[in-house]
Amino acid sequence: MTNDREVTRMSLEAKAILRAAMNRFQLDRDGIHGVAHWGRVRANGLRLAPLTGANVRVVELFALIHDSCRIDDGPDAEHGLRAAGFAEDLAQRGILRIGKTDLELLTTACQWHSHGAVLDNATINTCWDADRLDLGRIGIRTDPDRLCTDAARAPDILRWAHERSLSGAARN
Repeated sequence: MTNDREVTRMSLEAKAILRAAMNRFQLDRDGIHGVAHWGRVRANGLRLAPLTGANVRVVELFALIHDSCRIDDGPDAEHGLRAAGFAEDLAQRGILRIGKTDLELLTTACQWHSHGAVLDNATINTCWDADRLDLGRIGIRTDPDRLCTDAARAPDILRWAHERSLSGAARN
């Protein structure tokens, strides 16, 4: 299992992506879809990835990008599509150095993360579960039946993520 120290470390590339995402973000950075949420999604994903066999790099990038293009904290049906486009733009500009296959995983995960689907892909499902495990921040207890992976449905993971989402912890 990923320990807290490993979760807090971030590569230089991830820091550059985070800076770009923060510059792109139009809402309150301390709001429900802001930077602390991205940090919790990242921690959730990094904890799940070794258990699901997900591509850790894609999971981390998803956490930093998935909500960065929101224009509203309420309904914003196109934010995932905009986030996917943002990821493609970062790749075209050379800020994000990523292969075609990983970029496709990342953009698919971003584009469809709010639609409640389950795909036959451990990386995409881990991204979506990492996000869904942070619903406590908006007063919703994560329903295990709406999660994609067995790892995310584990009682210890559900409890850990829910407590963190309620506390507002970004990294622990």
